[in-house]
Amino acid sequence: MNRKIKAKHGMQALISLLMAFAVSGILMAVCGYQPFLIFGAILHGAFGSKSAIVQTLIQSTPLIFSGLAYIFAARAGMFNLGMEGQIYMGGIAAAAIGGMDLGVPAPVHIGLTLCAGMIAGGLFGALAGVMKACFGANEVISTLMLNFVAINFTSYLVNYPLKAPGPVAQTQNVMPSALLPKLSAHSQLSAAILLAVFTALAVKYFLGRTAKGFDVTVTGSNQKAAQTAGIRIRRILILAMFVSGAIAGIGGACHITGVDRRFVDGFSAGYGFDGIAVAALASNRPLMVLVSSIIFGALRAGALRLNMTTNLPTDFISVIQALVVIFVAAPMFVEDLKRSVYKLAGRTAGRRKEAKER
Repeated sequence: MNRKIKAKHGMQALISLLMAFAVSGILMAVCGYQPFLIFGAILHGAFGSKSAIVQTLIQSTPLIFSGLAYIFAARAGMFNLGMEGQIYMGGIAAAAIGGMDLGVPAPVHIGLTLCAGMIAGGLFGALAGVMKACFGANEVISTLMLNFVAINFTSYLVNYPLKAPGPVAQTQNVMPSALLPKLSAHSQLSAAILLAVFTALAVKYFLGRTAKGFDVTVTGSNQKAAQTAGIRIRRILILAMFVSGAIAGIGGACHITGVDRRFVDGFSAGYGFDGIAVAALASNRPLMVLVSSIIFGALRAGALRLNMTTNLPTDFISVIQALVVIFVAAPMFVEDLKRSVYKLAGRTAGRRKEAKER
């Protein structure tokens, strides 16, 4: 039964994705562009060469972390819209620790840097959890507003106390001992992608195989039943938001130590917000995040080629992502469409059969 439900969710996600591409193609045609040419350019820019595939993986890595962060909070019934801010907090903490000459071996320095990012993001996420659990604050509003707090706070830090010499608002370079190892020469692809895959496996295992993960899932499904079973709801909500923020924070830390090698003001290209779309397409399943993040990463990588080969505004990539979320969030519409297609196919087959019999 569980396999049937998963297959159903997977089919709905696939149909939603195809519908998003179809509608966006129609919009492109209405605006005077050639949809097949555009999608061909995106596909070539994402998978047309080794460098294109590497770029897709680079763009996918932070989306894996943000998607997993959203899913973990969602399993507890919490809507974490603050991954963007948690990414920034994790990034600035990683830049601060990674920029220090601690005189320790590289593995230790890397571990301390990533832990700093994880803790900073986790504490920032737990703040929204405390506000929800102890004061009844709506986490949608609090996490959304905390994004602006984090973005502006880190902007202040890199413009004043942590600013490196020069006109650009950025920190000093991260020490070589704190940089993640590269997986591909002359590119920004680092071991962060491996850490992202490991995180997805860890989240899957924690939620599905541990007692505390069961408590998180039960709390998200039915708080009254969880309370009756003796689960401490407040602790679970705070824990879920801490872990969610920690996952986003380590994503920011990985970007700083694997890609930018310093904290640059405004470094995130909306990775936290796109994580919501990634989680939606994955139907809130941790391992499926790996697939959905590659799809969205391919769109981002393909957008780079659009600038060189077409005159289509890259904002259309955001349109595609938004349409995916809309169609995923409307499963009844997708189901009705499927039924209509099946009915039409059945009628067509029946007419053909009658025509042959005649």
